[in-house]
Amino acid sequence: MINYTSLDDLRKAIRDKKDAIAAKRDQRIKSNPYYYGRLLNSLKYIVPPGAKVLNIGCGTGYILNRLQPGLGIGVEASAAHIEIAGKNYPDYQFFDQELENIQVEGIFDYIVICDIEDIVDVKSLLDSIRKNCGRHTRIVISYYNYLWQPLVGLAEKMHLRIRQKVHNWFAPSDMENLLVHSDYDLVNTKMLILFPYYIPLVSWFLERFLARLPFFRIFSMSRLAVARMNMPEHKDLSVSIVIPCRNEAGNIQNAVERIPRLGGHTEIIFCDDKSTDGTADNVREMMRKYPEKDIKLVDGPGICKADNVWTGFDNASGDIMLILDADLTVIPEELPYFYEAIAKGRGEFINGSRLVYPMHEEAMRILNIAGNKFFSILFSYILDNPVKDTLCGTKVVWREDFENIKKLRGAWGIKDRWGDYEMIFGAAKNHLKIIDLPVHYMERTYGETKMTNRMKNGWIMLRMCMVSLLKIKFH
Repeated sequence: MINYTSLDDLRKAIRDKKDAIAAKRDQRIKSNPYYYGRLLNSLKYIVPPGAKVLNIGCGTGYILNRLQPGLGIGVEASAAHIEIAGKNYPDYQFFDQELENIQVEGIFDYIVICDIEDIVDVKSLLDSIRKNCGRHTRIVISYYNYLWQPLVGLAEKMHLRIRQKVHNWFAPSDMENLLVHSDYDLVNTKMLILFPYYIPLVSWFLERFLARLPFFRIFSMSRLAVARMNMPEHKDLSVSIVIPCRNEAGNIQNAVERIPRLGGHTEIIFCDDKSTDGTADNVREMMRKYPEKDIKLVDGPGICKADNVWTGFDNASGDIMLILDADLTVIPEELPYFYEAIAKGRGEFINGSRLVYPMHEEAMRILNIAGNKFFSILFSYILDNPVKDTLCGTKVVWREDFENIKKLRGAWGIKDRWGDYEMIFGAAKNHLKIIDLPVHYMERTYGETKMTNRMKNGWIMLRMCMVSLLKIKFH
């Protein structure tokens, strides 16, 4: 029960409490390096050095400083904390403000909210920082697992932590509801710190592996919710449709005539990967036949589909980049659904899913279906995000986000010859909102499938998953 006559009384009590413990805060952090080390390790995985960071509930500035921002601003509802922070970290700016009404100018790459348990009106806080959010801003909220409420109270009574009388306890569903009501979208939630004190060898096993496993992870002490602000619909975006092709001469005219106009301008880029059946000649013919359509021909490197797609992206000029396989097994008529999903902000990386609607009899072989379902389960676990179809060629991403994904090429332990896994893992590492979009999957009418050597390719994909498991899930 809250024994206060008004919320203002509660705010004053929290401020008084913070002022009273300010001098002890840094010493308490130093006395528990394991907990704060684990927390910072997870925050640094999300927030890269050099970013523009607004740290709400910054305390004495310890976490903000360790994140090494290029521009760092800290806000705390405690004059005593702000005084210490200003002295300890003069390179950053610190302000004493009520956390429910942040008055800071500028757009930030990351807004890190700590000690949310002491914020009386969380929705008011979330509303007040909308002015500080752009399309790429990620809000990172650190909060306790509500299941730990009795143990935290016991630790305070035993003087194992500063007595703070934590006011708010959130379940993940509570946090998501607060975000939704303030027009934010939850990207993912990381669960960390299964036990907050260091025990040689035991702690390594608990935190690196057990805390990431199903069932055990729900008992982790801390949560990091990563969210983004819902943005208004973008109008008249330019779109680059990248079509990787190798010996697909019979599909070129069909593709050109069936691809609909998307956004304000549609650019069609055929990436011919050393075809021997006249594919490039057919593209040139379509360029002459349909001069009103912005059709381009790019020479692929002749190495693999992935390199061919990346070559197409490097030559694209659109705000949005979309992949369409030249076999047209994913039908061009459904491309507007992808455009709509990203333009309306439903996701930032739209992944086609062929495993929802019924398929034509020969569209996908049974071994491919089984492998896809297996990797779907594994991907969903690694990413903490449902991904139903890991190998659908049709994907959509913002050009700006692709540039960040591109920086991670080759970071997954083995060359991805198809490119699907590198793109999905790269999107996840950049904390993009990934969503599936069901598509119809048809039987190809010309040419032969390029997905051969299924066992070999399956082994390559599994090895990439193992590397990503360590880099994304067990980092």
